[in-house]
Amino acid sequence: MGKTVCSLCGKLEGVVAKALGVCLDCIRTNPDAALPVALKAHRASRILFGLPQWPPDDPAGVSCGLCIHSCRIPEGSRGFCGLRLNRKGVLEGAFPLMGKFSWYHDPLPTNCVADWVCAGGSGAGHPAYAHRTGPERGWLNLAVFYHSCTFNCLYCQNSQFRQESVAGRYRPMADFLAGVNEQISCICHFGGDPASQMSFAIRTSEEALARNPGRILRVCWETNGSMEERLAERMMDLSLASGGCVKVDLKAFSEPLHKVLTGVSNRRTLENFARLSKRIRERPVPPPLVASTTVVPGYIDAEEISRIAGFMAALDPSIPYALLAFQPQFVLSDLPPSTRELLDACLEAARGRGLTNIRIGNANLIQ
Repeated sequence: MGKTVCSLCGKLEGVVAKALGVCLDCIRTNPDAALPVALKAHRASRILFGLPQWPPDDPAGVSCGLCIHSCRIPEGSRGFCGLRLNRKGVLEGAFPLMGKFSWYHDPLPTNCVADWVCAGGSGAGHPAYAHRTGPERGWLNLAVFYHSCTFNCLYCQNSQFRQESVAGRYRPMADFLAGVNEQISCICHFGGDPASQMSFAIRTSEEALARNPGRILRVCWETNGSMEERLAERMMDLSLASGGCVKVDLKAFSEPLHKVLTGVSNRRTLENFARLSKRIRERPVPPPLVASTTVVPGYIDAEEISRIAGFMAALDPSIPYALLAFQPQFVLSDLPPSTRELLDACLEAARGRGLTNIRIGNANLIQ
């Protein structure tokens, strides 16, 4: 795998993704020059799927307001996530009873980011929230995959969902509820990301719980945390009440670096994470809030992990934190996989900031 020269500093040192064309040093020291270069890759990746290149901000458009973008969508156009369409001044696609999703039954324990601390993977909270004192073998997770996202991660492991964001069909709540059988003990909203369809995800979860009183049925989330603040609180309400957890992907602490990798600011994510951390003591076991970060070679290093861990430790040092190995995919397919050396350095950096519950979440991918 050949090396790419940084288009700004001309150095061949370190790892540079060809599509991005900028190195980590330039992103940190000269973000005003690095961001325009990197954002070209984001625009190109979205054009492939017919998605808007940036969040629309038409003063005469229809406002959405359900996530960080607060899109103001012009007539005949779509919001950044691709779901919402302004048709003659009416915003279509923000349906509380319809969604673009698919689901499958996943035997427990799963490869859940929080499996070492969650009720389904560890038995935490037994007997109120878990059927067993250990992993819930014999039970199922209803894995609900949302075909849309509020971010544009260039290393997305499920990039194929973008084909459905615009062209896919909406499905009714009944299709979701059909997956909740007697063997289901948890529902996990992921994707894509549920942040772009929170009204639907919340309503369907509430209905599932109402139809299954007196039994263990946890509601969990894997999200980038970019939803509107009120929706973030309702998301946590459901997890706290049911024994589930909110798993937030903290992709970077530096806003310029976050924009390089995802095309989007992390301001709302960090704000929501801090807000939700205040509720941990409402039900500390099983932990209701978990964080994860994918360690992207050349871009997410021990210094960046240290910053994320410092942010988390200042909120609550007991928050579980999973470091995830990177695999080459989507636009960043030319980057190398995460190495044991890199992940160990990141692990030590996180420990050095005072976090007490950290692990490498997908050690099987390490090369």
